[in-house]
Amino acid sequence: MRLATRVSCAVLCATLFSQLTACGTLFYPDRRGQIDGRIDPAIVAFDAIGLLFYIIPGLIAFGVDFATGAIYLPDAKYSVAPEKLKDAVSEDGTVDKAKLKAILERETGRSLPLDDPRLIQRSGSLQQLASLGLRPEA
Repeated sequence: MRLATRVSCAVLCATLFSQLTACGTLFYPDRRGQIDGRIDPAIVAFDAIGLLFYIIPGLIAFGVDFATGAIYLPDAKYSVAPEKLKDAVSEDGTVDKAKLKAILERETGRSLPLDDPRLIQRSGSLQQLASLGLRPEA
């Protein structure tokens, strides 16, 4: 291969690689699921760099970041300490959705739709129950 072809291939590969890494969803996966808030200027800058190289990948990066919520800065007032959630968990480890919704609304100031069918529910482990001071029953 000629040197010019190798250099152009290297530049193309570096550009495409930068598009994969210039996404807030990859930098901050913990931010996914946010609905609104202040926009993170660093993520906007990275996505805008993608617009300079290619329009379509840059627009896709913006779209993914807005759709996942990773472009928004985290807000500390929306975190709830696990100790405050003890009242919503019964002795056998089941969660009372009404109590959980009331606790979350009191702590965060937002009403969350816990009866939404798209809500993903996961069961906890024995270690999580023990950390809440509950006795796991088999």
